[in-house]
Amino acid sequence: MPKATTDTIATLLESAIEETDDSEVHYKLRTALQLLDVVERRQESAIDLLTDEEFDGELRERLEELGYL
Repeated sequence: MPKATTDTIATLLESAIEETDDSEVHYKLRTALQLLDVVERRQESAIDLLTDEEFDGELRERLEELGYL
């Protein structure tokens, strides 16, 4: 998931937290923010691993186009 996408999701979740006073909803939204952070960290780790790998030119180009490298 591109960083811009996760940033947008985080912004939407934070905005929803600010707009409600329901503690149960706050809990669920904060949990979603934490899970989003986990997804970002795992994606960064995967990108780091892929960056170190040797790929043929066409595959490397495709991975770069998809935002994985």
